[in-house]
Amino acid sequence: MNNQIIKNLQKHKEEVMYAWIEEMKNEKGEKFFQYMPEHLVEKTSREFTALMLSNIEEGEDVSDEQSMEFATKIVRFGWSISFINTAIDRFSKVVFKHLEREGVVNGENYSRFFELHLNWIEPLRRSIIQSYSLEWERTFNLQKIALQELSASLIPVFEKISVMPLVGTIDTERAKLIMENLLEGVVEQRAEVVLLDITGVPVVDTMVAHHLIQAADAVRLVGSKCLLVGIRPEIAQTIVTLGIDLTDFLTTSTLQKGMEKALRLTNREIKEVE
Repeated sequence: MNNQIIKNLQKHKEEVMYAWIEEMKNEKGEKFFQYMPEHLVEKTSREFTALMLSNIEEGEDVSDEQSMEFATKIVRFGWSISFINTAIDRFSKVVFKHLEREGVVNGENYSRFFELHLNWIEPLRRSIIQSYSLEWERTFNLQKIALQELSASLIPVFEKISVMPLVGTIDTERAKLIMENLLEGVVEQRAEVVLLDITGVPVVDTMVAHHLIQAADAVRLVGSKCLLVGIRPEIAQTIVTLGIDLTDFLTTSTLQKGMEKALRLTNREIKEVE
C-alpha cells in the first residue's frame, strides 16, 4: 500500500499542490495566498509540497536542513505557528481526498492508511514547528539587537550639542544600553548639551521616568547638561498624574525648541540671513 501511495502522489504532485493552494486561499483571514504575487505563492507552495512528501517518499524523517531552510522562508513571509498547523492539516485533507478519489484508500485499508498517516504527518509537523521556533527566535533576537543599536545612538548635530532619539518601549535592558551609549558618546563627542528625544516613546511611566532621570544625572556627573525633548501633551499629563518629579530636568515639547535652548546654553543662536 505504501508503494501505491508514494507512486500515486509522485505522479499527481502538481494536482495535489494546486488543490492545497485553493484550500488555503479559502481559509478565513488568510493573507499570504491572497495578496502575495502568484509566482511567489507557487514557488513557496512547491517547496512546501516537496517538504511534505519528502519523508513519505523516502520512508524516513525529513532532514533538519530541509525543514530549517523552509522555516527561514516562512518566518520572513510572516507565517505563524497556527498558520503552519492549518497548512499541514489542509495538505493532509487534500491528500486523503485525492487518494480516496483514486481508489488507493478505501474502507478495507483505511486503518492501514491511518497508521501510515500518523507516522508521516505528525513527525513532520514536529520537525517543521521546531525548526520554525528556532528560526523565529533567532530572527527576533537579531531584530531586537538591531533596534537597540538604532534607537540608542548619540548623534552629534552641532559642535558641543548631541541628540539621542529614543524609539519604542524602554525596559531595564534597553535603559542600560541607553546609559552606556549616552556616557560613551558624551565623552567621545565632548558634548556640553545632550538632548534626549522621547517623541518615539509611546508610554512614559514611573519606571521609564526613573531611567531617564538616572541618565540625566549620569550626564551631569561627566560635566554636561541634559534636555528632555518631545514631551507630548498626553505624556505631560501622565507625568503629572504619576507625580514624577522632573524639576531638575530642562524640558521642551519639541526637538526644535530643544535645539534652540541648547544653542543658547552654548552661547549661540540661529539668525536669518538677509
